[in-house]
Amino acid sequence: MDSGTVRPLALITGASRGIGAALARELARHGHDLVLSARGIAPMQDLAGELRRIGTETTVIAADLSAPGGATRLVEELDRRGLTVDVLINNAGLGGLGRFDQIDPARIEEMLQVNIVALTELTRSLLPGMIARRHGRIMLVGSVAGFQPGPGMAVYFATKAYVLSLGEALAHELRGTGVTVTTLCPGATATEFFNVAGATHRFLSRRRGHMMPADRVARIGCRALMTGRRVVIAGAINRLLSFGSRYGPRSLTLPITERLMSE
Repeated sequence: MDSGTVRPLALITGASRGIGAALARELARHGHDLVLSARGIAPMQDLAGELRRIGTETTVIAADLSAPGGATRLVEELDRRGLTVDVLINNAGLGGLGRFDQIDPARIEEMLQVNIVALTELTRSLLPGMIARRHGRIMLVGSVAGFQPGPGMAVYFATKAYVLSLGEALAHELRGTGVTVTTLCPGATATEFFNVAGATHRFLSRRRGHMMPADRVARIGCRALMTGRRVVIAGAINRLLSFGSRYGPRSLTLPITERLMSE
């Protein structure tokens, strides 16, 4: 890309680690400048330094999307800095493990705020400008969890069902506008997600070494984003599991999920 070409600017939430950081590296390789946003400043600053060394202009903005109004404050900061977002990556997400009546209500509130409210508010705030410019790309990072109910992580699974439904509907609504919406649905990924969700000793957490690496998920997601695919499930096994989850009998799928979440 020559020096006279305007590089598209991508905003990535939850960019301090895991899939978010991997998406940042992948988009940088595809010629994007970046805005990294998350609660943890230090990891983002390290990532920004790495990306600047390969010629990517990178801005770091701290934002707590688990707090009411967090998305609004992030948009206001973008406006204050004169940053126009061409690509929105709604990656930030939280999980919480346990039976619904035993989970800390504050954790439930955080999951709803990050996974649903902030994602929706950011998309609604930045979308009109993309439509006006007749160009833009939006990624919603969902999960294979969005294809079925999840006993043991009921709220998390339900929030990802919302993300999947919203993404598919928006992709249909926005056809012909120049704006595409892609919902990326990873399966279990080798990140800190399960530890943060309180699942350190659970079956899936113990199998981290067998999970898909975050950089592979990011490559799959970016290819889908660039081609405007509506929904992409990362990995053949996850596609098979999602098909079974969506169309299999609940009398079979619910007990299996509950066991995976509780072992």
